[in-house]
Amino acid sequence: MIATLALAWLGTAASEPREYLCFRTDTAPTIDGNLSDAAWSRAPWSEEFVDIEGDRRPKPRFRTRVKMLWDDRCLYIGADLEEPHVWATLTRRDSVIFEDNDFEVFLDPDGDNHRYYELELNANNTLWDLLLVKPYRDGGPAVFHWDFRRIRTAVHVDGTLNDPADTDRGWTLEIAIPWNDLYEHQRQLPQDDANPPTPWRPQEGATWRVNFSRVEWDATVRNGRYAKVPGRPEHNWVWSPQGVIDMHRPEKWGYVQFTSKSPVEATFVPDPSKQARQALMRFYELSHEFRKRHGRWPRSAREAGLRDARGLRVFITPSLFEAQLETRYPDGSTHIWAVTQDSRLFEVLR
Repeated sequence: MIATLALAWLGTAASEPREYLCFRTDTAPTIDGNLSDAAWSRAPWSEEFVDIEGDRRPKPRFRTRVKMLWDDRCLYIGADLEEPHVWATLTRRDSVIFEDNDFEVFLDPDGDNHRYYELELNANNTLWDLLLVKPYRDGGPAVFHWDFRRIRTAVHVDGTLNDPADTDRGWTLEIAIPWNDLYEHQRQLPQDDANPPTPWRPQEGATWRVNFSRVEWDATVRNGRYAKVPGRPEHNWVWSPQGVIDMHRPEKWGYVQFTSKSPVEATFVPDPSKQARQALMRFYELSHEFRKRHGRWPRSAREAGLRDARGLRVFITPSLFEAQLETRYPDGSTHIWAVTQDSRLFEVLR
């Protein structure tokens, strides 16, 4: 039953979410925008970015790829963006950076679709960072005055910035996010003299929902300066395809798993709740379509339009719903996952 529902949901998406093993490093990279540090040699490159809609759209004309590392203090992100004409105009922090060509990071540490982080960086090393209480489709809001307090970023341009007279190779960037900047997701433990506070960090095998995006504008040269071509929309190139032009669907982001093991020993452990979560999100989508047509939530999974709805229970009020689905993990344990009308995904504690 769960597999059937999950496959129905995948029919609306571009592909399965991508996966990345993030290795621990004993030596932190120097944050200067250059990815030649020995520390980065431990980190594999991601797959090359694809169009946000997936295979239905043409392959991006410029290569984009990322690396990730972590240690006891920070999450490190490095990116390589092929670009023959590197330009940027915005210089004030928290400008709307995607009005320039940019690189974007999306982080949902607990994978519940709510309280996730977004940051954008242009070739001027200008940063926009914000917290999303929940996706825009569910009413947001975005907290624009929120900041990563101790973040470090750097950009290296392989060529010349804002000079149309030559051809550049591209630009690279580095980001260091201290774990304690992700304070919405810290676990507060009892503290006393024998148990002093320690920095929060992921545990071995922790898996986050993560995605990366690149916004690319078609540009021309006017009076010796770069200018966007009027009337053309931006290109959206991403690590893990969304299936639609909307980055704010965290349930479709990729999986990043943290490990202290060596690359020889480590293997990615798939999310055992993935099929249940996908099935619940399919119900979420169908429920919103049903309400647009009928002015109310469906009373059952079958009424929402799921052909095989065994085991999915629905609880509704005039304005709210919660759907629950029981799933069995590979280790034989049984778990119940749920989704609410505003797309929050969570495990029901029993």
